[in-house]
This record gives sequence, C-alpha cells and structure tokens, in this order.
Amino acid sequence: KKIYKIADSSSPVLIYGETGTGKELVVQSIHNASFKRRKKPFIAQNCAAIPRNLLESILFGTTSGSFTGSKEKPGLFELADGGTLFLDEINSMNIDLQAKLLRVLQEGKIRRLGGNKTIKINVRIIASTNRSPLEAVEKGLIRQDLYYRLNVISLNVIPLRERKEDIQMLVEYFIEMYNCMLNKKVKGISMKCLEKFYEYDWPGNVRELKYIIERIMNFSDNNIIDIEDLPKYIK
Repeated sequence: KKIYKIADSSSPVLIYGETGTGKELVVQSIHNASFKRRKKPFIAQNCAAIPRNLLESILFGTTSGSFTGSKEKPGLFELADGGTLFLDEINSMNIDLQAKLLRVLQEGKIRRLGGNKTIKINVRIIASTNRSPLEAVEKGLIRQDLYYRLNVISLNVIPLRERKEDIQMLVEYFIEMYNCMLNKKVKGISMKCLEKFYEYDWPGNVRELKYIIERIMNFSDNNIIDIEDLPKYIK
C-alpha cells in the first residue's frame, strides 16, 4: 500500500532492512508502479562494491582530460535521467561524496568530473542501508543532513523471523519459480517441513529461504518437499 502511495512522487526514499530481506525488490516495485518513471531507466549501484575513488566518476561521469586516460563519459545520474537511481548500502559511501549527493538532491543538477558544464537531471534517488540509519548517523557513516534529506520517505523491510506468516506464501512462489527453471513437478511442501521452517530464525532472510528451496529442488525427485529434504542445520 505504501509503495503505491509513493510511486509517482519525486521525493527521495530511504529503505532500511537486513541483508536478504528484499530491499531491491521493494525499490523495483516503486519504480514499476510509477506511471511517470516505469518506462525510463532503473539503475542500481551497490556503493560498497566499488572503490571509493572510482564511485564518484561512476555516478557523475567524466570529461576528457579530467585525469590520465579519462574520456567523455556519462555517469549513472545522466544514464538514469527520467527514471530511478538506486544507491544500495549508502552507509558505505565516502562522506565527501555524500555531500555532493546531497547537492544533487537539493538542486537537481550535476557536473561531470573535470567539467565546468552543469547538467540538469530528473532522477528519483532511492537509497538503502542494511543497518539502522540513526545508528549509521551516530557512527558518522551517513551525514546527518543527507539523512534528513533522504528520510523524507522511509520504509522498513522487516526480517523474515518477524513475519513468519509469509513463509508458506514465499515457499509456494519459489516452488513454482524453480519448477519452471529446473523443469520439475514439485506440488508443495509437507506440514512437518513447514513447521521446521516456522521454528527456524532465518538469519539470511528471504534470500536464504529462496536458495534452500532451489537447493532442495535440484536434488529431489519427489512431488512434495519433505523433512528428509531439509539441510541438517534446519532439521
């Protein structure tokens, strides 16, 4: 319901959730529900996956001669124009770069590295963190002013252990998905097996559940997933 309410807004969004809860699916859902943006680019960038000195050029683009070997190249802000730019693990972004991101959010303009031309952009920024945003601010991982700007709309994706009523629906979805992918004919899961799933704490969240179903279905020749199919640590 919240996703549909905010889909056509241009306000930035901050999403908090543990690893594996499905934050990127939430972001894609916001983009896909938007009449304004869904036919425009959706670009995701994990801020922790790129060395800090490279992330700025990836986001803002480069001009010829801005550094040795540099070429005229658009950054992700330009490539995502009209659409959505998802910045995953924003708490891993360099503090100085966060100040430049704040300026983009406030002004809607960027400048390529080494360039003097200002480029106007229309991009919805959605950021996520896998730790508490307030804790990240207190530890100096997220600038306080950036937090206030991003936190206009905040969504908390709760861990699977706190929404175990979703497990059966998720299992059924993953069984259907892997039946198609693996050419299997699994019809469902036994109640005893489901009870074990309810007892387990799921530290890896939905992602862990997904890969357990994939693992089971690769090996099983049965129509029903049963207790003997489960990994020992869940049994």
